[in-house]
Amino acid sequence: MASGTAGSAARGPRTPTVAQLRAFAAVAEHRHFRDAAAASGTSQPALSGAVAALEDALGAQLVERTTRKVIITPLGERVLDHARRVLSSLHALTEEVEAARRPFTGPLHLGVIPTVAPYLLPALLRLVRTSYPDLELHVHEERTPSLLDGLAAGRLDVLLLALPSGGSSPTRDIPLFDEDFVLVTPPGHPLAGRAGVPRDVLLDLDVLLLEEGHCLRDQALDICREAGADLPQGGSTRAAGLSTLVQLVAGGLGVTLLPATALDVEAGRTDRLASVRFADPAPGRRIGLATRPGSARTAEYDRFAATLRDALRELPVRIVE
Repeated sequence: MASGTAGSAARGPRTPTVAQLRAFAAVAEHRHFRDAAAASGTSQPALSGAVAALEDALGAQLVERTTRKVIITPLGERVLDHARRVLSSLHALTEEVEAARRPFTGPLHLGVIPTVAPYLLPALLRLVRTSYPDLELHVHEERTPSLLDGLAAGRLDVLLLALPSGGSSPTRDIPLFDEDFVLVTPPGHPLAGRAGVPRDVLLDLDVLLLEEGHCLRDQALDICREAGADLPQGGSTRAAGLSTLVQLVAGGLGVTLLPATALDVEAGRTDRLASVRFADPAPGRRIGLATRPGSARTAEYDRFAATLRDALRELPVRIVE
């Protein structure tokens, strides 16, 4: 590797190929060659070879390979910014051609956060089947940081997540609806079944949370802080998903906060749970779409959002027009 890099440096850098940039971006996103290869649908040797070829073309080391993970060098981070912009521009080019050819056709890569996917996807998939039969929908369930990286890199076209989307790259956010959070307790809890409860009841409760990386965890922490608590007392017990979280509540380990769209699905699986409604204005979250600013499919996404709002009116949400 060292001799190849030295030789490249002597003759000057060569123009990288798109395949090399895509391989490097995938490795940088996953920080692991095997995971990056699986996500890219290619073999690990081919991916590693493409990254090595990019380093040789540029005459610079971009990654440090260890037994457990990949470390991006400082120069590699700068190259990564350029690579993502190039790939995003290429994606925008093909996107513009596809949009001009015929709207709502061809592939659409939709990213969805885990605390939304199980509860909204049934309505969304019905909508696509009935209204956009020529749309080739690909669904990617990932946490918010990964979704935002995928959108910026052009791997994803549109995201369904909590707004504001945040992230280091700008997004164009399209609100869909607002929903309340509901407190879920064991059935014998003193608050079980009550309504109009103030937020400060959270001060005396063991609030169970999702593990780090979920935006819903951050939202729950914000609600607890607004109520006057620095951290929930049950912060050391965490779950990877809402289904596990409600099972912990049913087992008597504490209480938790669920978005209203998840309540019937998650709490309806057992009779060992009860719900508690907060006083107005109840804590909640806004769900919407996020796209790249200036996308050639902007008008298409706006029409899709309007149709999706109508499809979601049956849910316990407040539609944002």
